[in-house]
Amino acid sequence: MSPRITRRGIQIALGLIWLLDGVLQFQSYMYSREFIPGTIEPMLSMQPAWLARSIHWAGHLAGSNLTVWNTLFALVQCAIGLGLLCRPTVKPALALSFGWALVVWWFGEGFGMLFMNMGSPFNGAPGAVLLYAVVGVLVWPTGRQDGRSAAASGLLGERGGLAVWSAVWGCSALLWIDVLSRRVFSISGSLLEASGDSMPWLSSLQRSLSTTLEGDGKAIAAILLVASLALAVGIWTRWRRETLILGALLALVYWLLGQSLGGLTTGSATDPNIGPLFVLLAFAVWPTSPAIEAAPPLRPRLWRQRDGKPALAACDRTSVR
Repeated sequence: MSPRITRRGIQIALGLIWLLDGVLQFQSYMYSREFIPGTIEPMLSMQPAWLARSIHWAGHLAGSNLTVWNTLFALVQCAIGLGLLCRPTVKPALALSFGWALVVWWFGEGFGMLFMNMGSPFNGAPGAVLLYAVVGVLVWPTGRQDGRSAAASGLLGERGGLAVWSAVWGCSALLWIDVLSRRVFSISGSLLEASGDSMPWLSSLQRSLSTTLEGDGKAIAAILLVASLALAVGIWTRWRRETLILGALLALVYWLLGQSLGGLTTGSATDPNIGPLFVLLAFAVWPTSPAIEAAPPLRPRLWRQRDGKPALAACDRTSVR
C-alpha cells in the first residue's frame, strides 16, 4: 500500500524546515564577530574573481550592522516558513523562497563550492538551499489534479518532477566525475573533517569509519558515481518506488556521515543541510494510486419475460475502469 502523500503535506514539511532555518539564524553565534569570518571568508580564496568580489561585498555589507542584517535574514526565513504553513499564503511564500534561495546559494554558499573543486555530494554539494527551490517548484499549487503523484499538479507536472529527480542525481554523478578527476580525494578525510561538528556517538562512528576506509577514496567515489547514474535512470523504469526509496536512503547516509546531520547541535548551523530535502524530493514524485472517478448513476437493466413483456430485473452500475 502506498503511503498517503499529498502536495499540501509536503508544503507543510517544507515550511517547517524553513521555519527551523529561521530559528537557527537567531542563535547567538550568528550575532558574534566570528560569524562573517567563519562562514564567508573561507569561501573566497578559491572562487573566481567575480564571485569572490560579490561574496566579499555581501559579507562586508552584513558585517557593517550584523544585528540588523542577521535579524532580517532570520525573519525572512521565518516568514517563508509561516507562509507555507498557512494555505492562503503558500504562493507568496514559495515565490519569496525562490528569490531568497538564490541569494543564499550565491552569497552564503558560494554556489555550493562548485567553482572551488572541493565539494562532493557526500558533504552536501551542490547546496541544500538549491533543493528548497526545486521542491518548492514541484509543490506549487495549481488547479491540475491527475492523482498519479503528489507533485503531479506542480508547475512542472508529473513528468517534469521525474526529470527533476533525474537532473539532481545526474548532477550528483557529474560531481563524482569531478571528484575522480582530482589528484587526491579522501573519503576518510571527509569523514574526519565532518566528525568535528558531530555529537559524541556520531563523531566516534565517523572516526572509526575514517580509519577503516583510509586510502579507498577514489574507489568509493566510483561506486557512488555508478549509484547516482542508476538513480537518475531508474526513476523512468517500473522500479520507480524502489529508486525513490534508495535515493532517499543514500542521501540520508550522506547527511549522517558526511554532513553530521547538518551540525544542528553545534550552535553555528544555519540549516539542516541536504538530507531532509532529498526525502521531500522523493515524496514529491512518489507515485500514488490513480484517482477514483465518480461512478455513474444507477441504470435499470431490463429483461424480457417469457411473454415478451419487459420487466425490471436489477440495477447496474457501470464501472469507469
